[in-house]
Amino acid sequence: MTPVGIEVVDEEPPAPHHPIVVREPVGLLGRMSGALRRRAFRWWFAGQVTSSSGTMTQAVALSWTVLQVTHSAVWLSAVTACSFGPSLLLGPWAGALVDRADRRRLLIGTQVLMMAIAGALFVLALIGEMRLPFILTLSLLSGAVASVDSPARQVYVVDLVGRNAVASAVGLWEVALNASRVVGPGLGGLLLATSGAAACFGVNTLTYLAPLLVLIRMRPTGHTPVARGAQKGAAREGLRYALRTPLYRALLPMSAASGLIFSMGVALPPLVSSALHLGGGGYGAMMACFGVGGLPGALLAAAAPEPTGRRVRVLALFTAASVLMVAWAPVAVVAMAGMVLVGMSSIWFIALANTLAQLRCDPDFRGRVMSLWGMAMTGTLPVTGFLVGAVIDGAGARVGFSISGICVAAAAIAGWRALRD
Repeated sequence: MTPVGIEVVDEEPPAPHHPIVVREPVGLLGRMSGALRRRAFRWWFAGQVTSSSGTMTQAVALSWTVLQVTHSAVWLSAVTACSFGPSLLLGPWAGALVDRADRRRLLIGTQVLMMAIAGALFVLALIGEMRLPFILTLSLLSGAVASVDSPARQVYVVDLVGRNAVASAVGLWEVALNASRVVGPGLGGLLLATSGAAACFGVNTLTYLAPLLVLIRMRPTGHTPVARGAQKGAAREGLRYALRTPLYRALLPMSAASGLIFSMGVALPPLVSSALHLGGGGYGAMMACFGVGGLPGALLAAAAPEPTGRRVRVLALFTAASVLMVAWAPVAVVAMAGMVLVGMSSIWFIALANTLAQLRCDPDFRGRVMSLWGMAMTGTLPVTGFLVGAVIDGAGARVGFSISGICVAAAAIAGWRALRD
């Protein structure tokens, strides 16, 4: 169905220079469905479920392909570094761009580029040329585009729903991601077993059409907020804003620690193959279990009242315990049950932390703060991913998988006082 005539007819005017004040809908279902009352968000939400499912399908195929070609977790770390390293280097400038630019046009450009990269992987796999240099190059290009695309998507959601439905929108965004973690890995495992990696890359290429159609047909009537500061020094100004705010000094390390959980391409394949003795289908099943747990976690986040620091830190500790359960599970069925718990707790935790970061942020800095959030979550993976890969090769898959849980717990404890409200 073509999303004809989509309009943002109920968008609220941009906020003044103070943090968001939330007027919550009444009741559990009211809070959960707040963002879905906006027609434009409903179309955007559907497009993101489709596109994110394709991305997860591709991620399963790419990680498994690299492992089969190299037989080394270190090379998985290298692909991770290429995929996420650009956000560490380009994040502050990407955030400044998001604060100034027309987010809709910016997203059209990033989605087209991501579709082209997925298409290139499809062609290479189809002709049997999935060589490591090609994979690393395309991963690096994808990471550069994602450094702009990720904060733009997060802030664009606020543009669509207005100030009063931010918590609902962030929670439902996590619903979309976790629906994709069920559909994508399951489809990826099936296609790997029956048709090969090329089919996974081809599916991902096609799924970019859905959000592109929504963005092209969408005609927002509201004003897209743009930062008022001068362009020169905007990136440094955003960094100073985050560093002088105790809340962000606590939340950003927690985001960095959780990045290892949400980017399992380094730690999970070795755990599945060497510790649990499963194949590609088992890897897809483990990822799907994460998504099964993530769906209720995201719904709980969407239905929650305005988040508090105390709730965030408790959920962080529960997430850490769940990760350790998976790492030291004696058999596959226990590991899969643990992955359901990891999915539920980690998504609930990170969605509330993300919402808290946005609600407490000066609107003029929101793009830069969310870019720093992305830098922390994925931009640090080139460093942490290599360390985890080295630990896996030296001490084993179970120890390597445990690191993410230990880091989440340590970050929660370190930020305990800043999150006491």
